[in-house]
Amino acid sequence: MASLSSPFTRCYCYYHYYYNYNKFYDRSTSTLPLHILSHHNNHDKPSHHQITRREIVLRSSEIAVLGAIFKFSGKKPDYLGVQKNTPSLSLCPATNNCISTSENSTDLIHYAPPWNYNPEGGRRKKTVSREDAMEELLQVIKSTKPDKYTPRIVEKKDDYVHVEYESPILGIVDDVEFWFPPGNKPIVEYRSASRLGNFDFDVNRKRIKALRLKLENKGWASEDSI
Repeated sequence: MASLSSPFTRCYCYYHYYYNYNKFYDRSTSTLPLHILSHHNNHDKPSHHQITRREIVLRSSEIAVLGAIFKFSGKKPDYLGVQKNTPSLSLCPATNNCISTSENSTDLIHYAPPWNYNPEGGRRKKTVSREDAMEELLQVIKSTKPDKYTPRIVEKKDDYVHVEYESPILGIVDDVEFWFPPGNKPIVEYRSASRLGNFDFDVNRKRIKALRLKLENKGWASEDSI
């Protein structure tokens, strides 16, 4: 895993900072105040802690070139898929860039609750089959781009889907899995993890939440809230 001081981590941090710069961007001055770096607020003198919009564009281009050179997509982990010994999706590594329904609910960093596609007291007038629920899930995956990450379904079985989400600038790839466990319970397990780095700025958790909200419109519900 990359350390906090590695070139990739620094680049990854800057990418997320650039990507969310509109939250801090002051359109009246065409500058980007870096309040997180300085508490000075002298409007009479130009600040050394301000980055112009042009600099943001130029630096993002440099990052995109670095991404193409170093292939920040990463290598696909060999432990993905439904585990054989105890049927479940993989647990998360110790890094803070993964969430999974397989984790213990006391692990507030990595645990996320499963989904129910036929919840009691839900919006559905009648229950749907597992096959129909899978189709609903696929529709939402294809039509939703959380944080503008592009989804690509790389593996699909009757009870399992593996999706690669690629970031718009660096080409960073995250692996997201969905699994319909055997049995009569209308439950869907999932795992969302970044291939590189030690932390993800909550990208994985936000992605899962965005998908869940779309599925809730179809009648799904979370076993809990995240």
